[in-house]
Amino acid sequence: MLDSEFFTLIIIPLLIFLARVTDVSLGTIRVIFVSKGLKYLAPVVGFFEVLIWLMAIGQIMNNLTNYLCYIAYAAGFATGNYVGIIIAEKLSLGVVLLRVITQKEASELIQSFSSEKYGVTCVDGCGAQGKVNVIFTIVPRKEISKVIALIKIFNPKAFYTIEDVDFVEKGIFPAKKSWHNEARERLSRALRK
Repeated sequence: MLDSEFFTLIIIPLLIFLARVTDVSLGTIRVIFVSKGLKYLAPVVGFFEVLIWLMAIGQIMNNLTNYLCYIAYAAGFATGNYVGIIIAEKLSLGVVLLRVITQKEASELIQSFSSEKYGVTCVDGCGAQGKVNVIFTIVPRKEISKVIALIKIFNPKAFYTIEDVDFVEKGIFPAKKSWHNEARERLSRALRK
């Protein structure tokens, strides 16, 4: 079976494709871990990334006349980039700086942020069309959609930017929920439905 045409033309390119998807996705995760300072996880992920890459390139070298292997290699790379980005979005590691600029009086938005236990700094400013409020807050990346929803309720036309933050020390942040408390809350919400 290993010498069959089906194995050479279908199975090997499929395995190369899957290996590339996996190693490129791992590469994306490794870069995120490095940028977030996770110095013990990044090398472990890097080890498996390179190991899988070596296996894929080894199959390419063993099948130099099979052009489907080249296509599978390239397609796996492209797909791996896409999958890696999706995984990175799901991981949502770290914190971000959210800067909101609004012409509308911001006390309602500040109160919304404060009630959710987000630290807030507000500065009066002057924009192209007059006076503005500039609101700064640092939030966990995984909670950014919740914070954007608060902004949209307050002022759908508010201008905001989001930036990665490498390091944060001191400040006001929502209390972290332990995994078992979060699981208990999810279960109770599911039971209520």
